[in-house]
Amino acid sequence: MDIYKQIEALKIVPVVKLDAAEDAVPLAKALIDGGLPIAEITFRTAAAEESIRAVSVAFPQMLVGAGTVVNVEQAERAVKAGAKFIVSPGFSPAVTKFAVEKGIPIFPGVCTPTEIMAALEFGLKVVKFFPAKQYGGLATIKALAAPFPGIRFMPTGGVSAENLLEYLSSDKVIACGGSWMVKESLIGARSFGEVARLTREAVALAVKA
Repeated sequence: MDIYKQIEALKIVPVVKLDAAEDAVPLAKALIDGGLPIAEITFRTAAAEESIRAVSVAFPQMLVGAGTVVNVEQAERAVKAGAKFIVSPGFSPAVTKFAVEKGIPIFPGVCTPTEIMAALEFGLKVVKFFPAKQYGGLATIKALAAPFPGIRFMPTGGVSAENLLEYLSSDKVIACGGSWMVKESLIGARSFGEVARLTREAVALAVKA
């Protein structure tokens, strides 16, 4: 099964910010225990690269990706560390070109028709819609999908247990990115049991979609 199909089957991509790389493996285990063997580890902190590497080694079966990738240097480091996919907050032609040439799935962030057209020029069929809540949520996704029937979206930003099913009700949505089960406060407190519990709840909810 290719990575896009795996992500579509899982329906949720936990967006993780780690300040300490030593938290990466217990966090990944909590997600696996909760039934969600996937994580987008963001390059918002210096611990990202080491965290991706640690999770890739400890849990090779886990689908670990790199998020908040804003330049090619980060993308190269992420792939070398074991990232299986790349997510960007916006559309970077350079990062997208790197990923496409390396055969790495990439979800560039878009919120306009112009950015979708740029993604199409690289042959992409899935993009990240970010920040989803602030740009109109599912209504905007449906409006953007109309002139681009071949494109699907991964909404991220403001996605929660309260609106997850609304997003997943659309066939234009491949999966949702969210952080409510991996909040910084929970990771900071090393409350990995709570992460696993919230993850189980999220998985049970997504099954209803």
